[in-house]
Amino acid sequence: MDQAFELLFRVRYGECDAQGVVFNARYGDYVDLAVTEYQRAAVGGYQELVRMGYETQVVRMLTEWKSPARYDDVLKATVAPSHFGNTSFSLTIVFVNAATGALIATSQGTYVLLNAETFTKLSIPAELKRALQEGAQGKKFNQAG
Repeated sequence: MDQAFELLFRVRYGECDAQGVVFNARYGDYVDLAVTEYQRAAVGGYQELVRMGYETQVVRMLTEWKSPARYDDVLKATVAPSHFGNTSFSLTIVFVNAATGALIATSQGTYVLLNAETFTKLSIPAELKRALQEGAQGKKFNQAG
């Protein structure tokens, strides 16, 4: 993932559970955060997709945990496209501890492209596919402070 999109963000206290680690359900939020910023970098953001007449909807999400993240850790999320079908696409999101490089978790999300008015599936237009494949490559955003 040398050319993958990168997002740095900090684990907040309220995202941790009684064990002192990030609660598992928060990784869905982290995937959403990373993919939202990826879309912003690739196509101008979610509202730009809607303006173009499109919506995306999650149809599958898989997360595999490797090590814990804790309060105040800075995580680096890398996002890269891994598959494009006719109406859907998949993104691979890798979370690592930015300070240590330790692998925290890997997620894969599959999204379907929808008509923004009827919410019916659409074939992914070539220009949108190209933007999602190439538009965010190498871009880096820091929300960790």
